[in-house]
Amino acid sequence: MHELLAGTGRTDITPAPGTPQGGWGAQTHQRGLGSDLPFYATALVLQDSQQTVAIVDVDSIGFDPEWTKRILDAIVALTGLPVSSIRLSCTHTHSGPNTFRIPVITEGRDMILGYLEGLPMQIAGAVWQAQQNLRPVRVGAGTGHCDFNINRRMQLADGRVVVGRNPDGPVDRTVRVIRIDGLDEIPVATLVHYACHPTTIGWQSQMGTPDYPGMMKRVVEEQLGGTCLFLQGATGDIGPRLGFTGDLSVYRRFGRQLGLEASKVALGIDTLPKEECFVGVQASGAAIALFEDRPVKAGPAVLGVLSRYMQLPLKPFPPPEEAEAEAAVLRAEVARLRREGGETEIREATAKATQAGMRADRAKLYFGKSVFDWQLQGIRLGSVALICIPGEPFTEINQAIVARSPFPHTLFSGYSNGAFSYLPVRSAYPVGGYEVETSPFSPDAAEIVVEEALRMLHELWAMA
Repeated sequence: MHELLAGTGRTDITPAPGTPQGGWGAQTHQRGLGSDLPFYATALVLQDSQQTVAIVDVDSIGFDPEWTKRILDAIVALTGLPVSSIRLSCTHTHSGPNTFRIPVITEGRDMILGYLEGLPMQIAGAVWQAQQNLRPVRVGAGTGHCDFNINRRMQLADGRVVVGRNPDGPVDRTVRVIRIDGLDEIPVATLVHYACHPTTIGWQSQMGTPDYPGMMKRVVEEQLGGTCLFLQGATGDIGPRLGFTGDLSVYRRFGRQLGLEASKVALGIDTLPKEECFVGVQASGAAIALFEDRPVKAGPAVLGVLSRYMQLPLKPFPPPEEAEAEAAVLRAEVARLRREGGETEIREATAKATQAGMRADRAKLYFGKSVFDWQLQGIRLGSVALICIPGEPFTEINQAIVARSPFPHTLFSGYSNGAFSYLPVRSAYPVGGYEVETSPFSPDAAEIVVEEALRMLHELWAMA
């Protein structure tokens, strides 16, 4: 067995006041007034004698393929790590800087481009910092429960599926926690995995927030020490029970709730296995049995990483020129209304322009193609598997993978290594709704992801 090392790094990526914020179709403002809590990029580097793996957690809604590549290239250049050993994951907060709908910005575009230009080296610096802090560690895992998430695909009486609350829909309320301790049993890092769209704070707020994941990390670090990373789950059809609000206290409450549950789970994890040994009896008012908990010798956790691409089948798409022309007309109308119109008109026009822009982006990526390469990445950390894809998978995909995984602890995530695309399950297509309408994938795609993920999990499990 090879000694396992770990180190963490962090950099502040809070946008300046005045940076375009959010990205909601219903949003009428563009610039943010400031940030309610700091935004961070946090890195965990794991190393044994054979390989090094980096996990990066960014307080961001996400990045398109171009900016994802720039960030990954910067990490590779600074750290020397192969890109296949880097996991770049986003919390997916919707009330952070607008890093993904830049064409609709008419005020402050220079600020968001300047913000983006600085991110690659900032994020790379956090990974480099983690490399400098490596030390021997042990790993443990556990699970808890948190219930502020809910299935969000709500079917109305007229048959329409909208984003709302569906208490009868599938949902995963498991809180999955990985505790990484130094040899002194003091936490170096805590990884928390939970599935819920960070759409608590909506278009009404001009304050940027990292949403509940940012507050959760703060709570865990206060309770345990060390550094906390958040790994978003499969939330394509999962949202908060109370969301789309301008009330900042709501996301703070949800973050505290999740943070305290994760802390409770982490405090119950023993990273150094012990056996209970009876050593005698102490005479007192009663005869008291005495015990010692003696460490059990165990080797370090197996570290492994795999990365490859799946070919996912696509829907047909119109020529990108047609889609872009439609989007350009609607963006021009938004610009006119921002100069002349009222709030209601701006909101309606922005929603239409946002939807058209999404159609145009998809057409540019997928027109003329029947399949698209989609990354699948898996990391083994002892009895824990971290497996991830880009985009926004439905919770049923997670449930199918976890149910058949060979690992005691399987953490399946979206929002990793770039791209914005919903990945619905087959049963969602006949009823439609936002996620189905905006997905580039055919109904067969989800089943391919499940089978390929399980194949990778078995390969990781076979590693020695």
